[in-house]
Amino acid sequence: MNIKPIELVATPRAPHFVGDGFRVHNFIPSGFRLDMERMDPFILMDYNSKFYFPPSPEPRGVGVHPHRGFETVTIAYKGRIAHHDSAGNSGVIQEGGVQWMTAGSGILHKEYHDKEFSAAGGDFQMVQLWVNLPQKHKMTTPKYQGLDSSDIKNYELQDNLGVVEVISGEYKGVKGAASTFSEVHLLNAKLLEGGQTDFSFPAHFNTALLVLEGQIKVNSEELVPTNHFVLFENKGEQFTIEAISDAVVLVLSGAPINEPIAAQGPFVMNTKAELMQAIHDFNSGKFGYLES
Repeated sequence: MNIKPIELVATPRAPHFVGDGFRVHNFIPSGFRLDMERMDPFILMDYNSKFYFPPSPEPRGVGVHPHRGFETVTIAYKGRIAHHDSAGNSGVIQEGGVQWMTAGSGILHKEYHDKEFSAAGGDFQMVQLWVNLPQKHKMTTPKYQGLDSSDIKNYELQDNLGVVEVISGEYKGVKGAASTFSEVHLLNAKLLEGGQTDFSFPAHFNTALLVLEGQIKVNSEELVPTNHFVLFENKGEQFTIEAISDAVVLVLSGAPINEPIAAQGPFVMNTKAELMQAIHDFNSGKFGYLES
């Protein structure tokens, strides 16, 4: 087997709040060599580890903000997330669901806890990834792909010891429901204790995993606990994971776009001039209007 070795195991950084509704650990970019260039095309990962929010009459969240030049991928593990945008789209990301938003040429957006979830309170757990767009697609028309859990196809492991949910890309012949602008594999491995499976991606792809529940053993040797992030070297192609206790693992692997990255806040472009244009367009109202 052409083993893909581990480069590092990152412990979760101290959490901080994004708005008042998302208590996140930031893994990408961070001080663990996990910068945008190293993780390309994954340019941000915020992880809201499981956290109890008490009941609130006013939904917590993030107010109106712009995006241009990339995609946001929001995965709801616990709780429900409502959203609105300046194109008139709105909805609720249910538990087990995914929202894949292509910001493209520019959009205004707000996201917050679903009203019913806020009123009742409860455990909240989610991941938001930013996936970069190639230069030729950075100004594409904004769009949404809303995936309920029933839209996401599963690969069943042997002996009923788990499943691999295929959000995008492919796993052992099962193709993901989300369409992408570059090759991006995004998978949820949900394993019962003792369950194990293997993954294979091209050596040059940037590949990592996040343990959301339980603990796992990687390549039969490295024990990785809950809320830790594993980065693989750009060598070899295959790795294995085994659940030491019931586990949920987010696996991500993508082909590097290998283009210059110019980032400032919610804008990710290729040059500083394009960043300045994005800021000008936003200030000029070209991203539309969204009530706060």
